[in-house]
Amino acid sequence: MLLTVVADYGTGDLAFAEVRQRLALLLPEADVAAIPVPPFDTVSAGFCVAQLVFGEGPADRVVYANVAPRQDADDPREDNAGERLVAARLDSGVLVVGVAAGASLSFLAAEGVPLRAVNVPDAGSQFRSRDVFPAAVAGLARGDDDLLGEAVTVAPAPERAVAYTDGYGNLKTTWYDAPAEVGATVRVRIGQAEVEAVVSDGVFTVPAGTLSFAPGSSGWAGRSCYELFARGGNAAELFGNPASGTRVEIVPPKGRG
Repeated sequence: MLLTVVADYGTGDLAFAEVRQRLALLLPEADVAAIPVPPFDTVSAGFCVAQLVFGEGPADRVVYANVAPRQDADDPREDNAGERLVAARLDSGVLVVGVAAGASLSFLAAEGVPLRAVNVPDAGSQFRSRDVFPAAVAGLARGDDDLLGEAVTVAPAPERAVAYTDGYGNLKTTWYDAPAEVGATVRVRIGQAEVEAVVSDGVFTVPAGTLSFAPGSSGWAGRSCYELFARGGNAAELFGNPASGTRVEIVPPKGRG
């Protein structure tokens, strides 16, 4: 069994090691992998979850997502309560368990994946992903669907926005169609930064030193996520390292719009 943990603890953080130890105790047969995302970044988490869930892999894999900024309520919280744990078991056999915070599960919901509450406390520890949730993950992984409760709805995924920044600085977005004809040069605005990009049908089909806006290596449901790729450079740096969820806009030519 492959169990992937998507969380915002930080690369090499002690928290990842503690969660992995707890999961190894409860699911010793699982091969546990850790995927970090920036602190409180539910959009990146949701993107990673969808890419892992809808991509090819063993049917018995589990994706456990925990990015829980506890921003669903501003009032003081008792007993470290936070967003609830939910789960989905896909027809493919893949199990997803995650905290329903922000966009962490929104990309799944957008594809019609039904989400259900997990009957486990949402309080009791500051570190719920180590102390509270792993037992539920293990139970669900072993087929205990008595843990599942009522249907849950989540916020929609951001449209035409940055979804994830990979290790090369490529900006994966929630654009699924070309903003102009292939070969056209467009001006892309993200936050306060504007950079010219060439619309292409492949990220490498532009000369070195050029920014392309093209279908990238990520996507699901028969669609590719368009990606801003600086050949020989770093697209994220060109745009000031925008946070996931930031809008990606095409600036109309002068004299139009």
